[in-house]
Formats: sequence, structure tokens, C-alpha cells
Amino acid sequence: MRHRKHNNRLKQKPGHARMVKRNLLTSLLLYETIRTTKKRAHVIAPQIDKLINYAKTHTPHVAIRHINKTVTDKNASKKIMEVFTKRYAKKNSGLTRTVAAGYRVGDGAQVVDLSLVEGDRIEVKEGKEGTEVKSTSVTSATSTPSKKKSTTPKTPSKK
Repeated sequence: MRHRKHNNRLKQKPGHARMVKRNLLTSLLLYETIRTTKKRAHVIAPQIDKLINYAKTHTPHVAIRHINKTVTDKNASKKIMEVFTKRYAKKNSGLTRTVAAGYRVGDGAQVVDLSLVEGDRIEVKEGKEGTEVKSTSVTSATSTPSKKKSTTPKTPSKK
């Protein structure tokens, strides 16, 4: 019986589906945001979490070998090791955000924007004593600042 064996799968031949996933993972790691179908986004979102967490928990040479089995570009594995492990040092999951972007014109498939969430910004300062790494938290770029409400009531002017 196949009860409870549901996985997020793509409906292509296995070799093609594997390469689509690898290419999407590589593009998301390099550009930090991609536009794809909703199903493809749901398939690769947990894999991003797994790759970054593997890089955080293993030694660098082991992690790079593991990442290079999945990712198709060496620059993406470099970026995981140098940028994402520091940015998401305090966060284990929920590293991606999916935002609906409408429907594709050709076939009407639902399209989403998949992006990596903001984490800690890493700033490197070089001084007399050497290199100093400073981490500051970053808020979402889409959030709007709240406006202060005026405490004085507005009264209509009488003329």
C-alpha cells in the first residue's frame, strides 16, 4: 500500500525532474529570488533549508562536496559557505518566502516569487587589530514604517 507516502514531486521523467530541481536550487542560491510555478517552489523550498543547514553543521570540505552533488555552479556552493551560513546562523528553517505573482499567460499556471528571507547582515570591518565581523539584524524590505498619529484633534477652521 502507498498510504502516507506523499512527497513533493514534479510530474516529469525522473532525470528531467532532477535537473529542473538542481537548476532551480542553483538559481535561487545565486540570485536570491526566482519566479517559478507554485508546485516547483514547494518542491525546492525544503531542499534549500537542508543544504544551508548541512553547510552549518558539517566541516567545510565535507559540506562543499555534499553541496556540489546538488548544485550545478561552484559559485553557488561558495556563496552558501561564505554568506548564507553566517546570515542564517541563528535560523534553522523557514529560509524561503513564497509570494503569489499571478498566472502564466501561456497555460494559466500559478506563478510565485520564491526568495530567501532576510537574515543577519554581515559587515566586515578591517582595522589595526585585524578583521572584525559585525552582525546586525535586517528587517524585511517590504515592511512599511508606521506613522505616528497626531495627538491633537483636528478641528475644522471657521471663517
